[in-house]
Amino acid sequence: MMRRLSRGQVKRMTDVVLAIVAVTMFLPLWLLVGLLILLEDGSPVIFLQTRLGKDKHPITVIKLRTMRAGKVTRIGKWLRSTGLDESLQFLPVLAGTMSIVGPRPLTEADIHRIGWGGEKHADRWKISPGITGMAQLFSGRGARVSLYFDRYYLRRQSLILDVSIICLSFMVTLVGKKRVQTMIRNNRRHTQAGLSGFIRSQLSRNSPGVVPSQDLNQR
Repeated sequence: MMRRLSRGQVKRMTDVVLAIVAVTMFLPLWLLVGLLILLEDGSPVIFLQTRLGKDKHPITVIKLRTMRAGKVTRIGKWLRSTGLDESLQFLPVLAGTMSIVGPRPLTEADIHRIGWGGEKHADRWKISPGITGMAQLFSGRGARVSLYFDRYYLRRQSLILDVSIICLSFMVTLVGKKRVQTMIRNNRRHTQAGLSGFIRSQLSRNSPGVVPSQDLNQR
């Protein structure tokens, strides 16, 4: 009798299959973008940084470099707008330190700066961080909003929700994050009950005194 796979096992299997497909597809593009980065302002092509993963264990995040001397480069601006700078993170997914969908991986300094180091925020680190996620898609409206989406995903995570987030992230790569966020803001019908009102209200205004979520990872 076949043993039923757990949700975590299904998620890991899905991550591995999709990551293998993604690495195969992205490899020629990585080589091209790497050449463009070298031609624009030289090496290094890759940006490495230590962040905290599941249970706050240190992990290495790998990205295509988008900045030089604290300023976003021309090729970096395009990479960020499409999310392609994050695509190298399919390699940590294969290694098992990250997932395709999950909370944003943060540095220890980020956690202390926004005050997420206490016990009341411990639930956020119960799952592996993701290349993409709800907080990443709805970034720019404050750490409080990001934490809400992280916890929403932790409670409601499912294969269907993962596929929805991945599809939206793919659209970001095709048309850019701003266009996708505009589409979401203008959409009055959301499939997740109880979430739509919060999304519309939070995306329509900034909360005073809250650290902008895009400032969590300005690298």
